[in-house]
Order: sequence, then C-alpha cells, then structure tokens
Amino acid sequence: MEQCRLNIFGASGSGTTTLARAVANAWSVPHADSDDYFWVPTDPPYSQQRAPAARSALMHEIFVPRSAWVLSGSMQGWGNDVLAHCDAFVFLTLDPGVRLRRLAEREQLRQSGQAPHSGAVEQFMLWAAGYDDPEFAGRSRAHHESWLKNEARPVLRLDSAHSTAQMCQAIMDWEPVRTP
Repeated sequence: MEQCRLNIFGASGSGTTTLARAVANAWSVPHADSDDYFWVPTDPPYSQQRAPAARSALMHEIFVPRSAWVLSGSMQGWGNDVLAHCDAFVFLTLDPGVRLRRLAEREQLRQSGQAPHSGAVEQFMLWAAGYDDPEFAGRSRAHHESWLKNEARPVLRLDSAHSTAQMCQAIMDWEPVRTP
C-alpha cells in the first residue's frame, strides 16, 4: 500500500495505536491518536472530554491538511468530518478475553505508583467490556460493523492476535481496490 490517509480502528485494547505508530514509522508520516483530540490533557488523564466541535477544529488545524498520515482510534459519531478525509481503513478485531486481559495489564502498568482514581479504571474496564455486546449503547463492534456496511472506501480487516510486524506487513502488501 502506498502512503495515504489511513484510519486504524477497533475496540479499545485491540492494538490500534501500536499498529498505527508502526505503519506511520514505516511510511515516515505523522501518527495521531483520536484520544489525544477527544480528551483534554488532565491529571488524572482521561477525565475531561473536549467538545466535539473543538476536537474536530483541532484535528483540522494540525493534522488533517497533510497529504498522508495514520490515525488510530474510533471516531464514528463524532469525527465524521475528519473521517471524510480518509483514503482507507483498517479494522482490528481480537478475541474479547485476550483484549480485556491486555487492557487490564495496560491499566495496571499505567496505575503503578499512582494513587487510585476513584473507580475510574473499573468504569473504563466495564465500558471496554461492552464493545462485544450487541446491545451496548457505546462504541461497539455492532456499531462498527453497521458503519462498515455503508463504507465505500477500502477496508482491510485484521485479527490483532497477529504480531504488530505481521499486521504492518499486511498493510504494506495491501493493494486496496478503490471504487469510483
């Protein structure tokens, strides 16, 4: 695949950020994570959301105008104006048990040496577990699949049980078919 504006998305803990960084490095293009625009930098982190219009404006100011980039994270529902600039998408999936184990390990590392944040980790883990529940009102696989049914741009689906290097190579080898 040639350099383009690529969005790599999936459930939290599926490896979107790690893979997006690897692809951006391979292409020598910028990487951005949707969380960096969604959340206001706070201590503790991830406690104050930016308004949707502010997220979009910030992305359009410093990221979107570039000719090629890799964006990690799910933005369906709040960043459609940014997603309109994407040339292609990579959808990562992962067994829910493996994904939740990865998230628990990541959160444990993030929290080591810090004071507990009043149940924030537990709330996050409950939210993340909802992804695979078709009835879940938040970000979910059902929502992603529904969005993809109407997406005309190329989409590569990858199982993130594979290594980052293997998935990065799959993207490099991908020859997306563009629809008129």
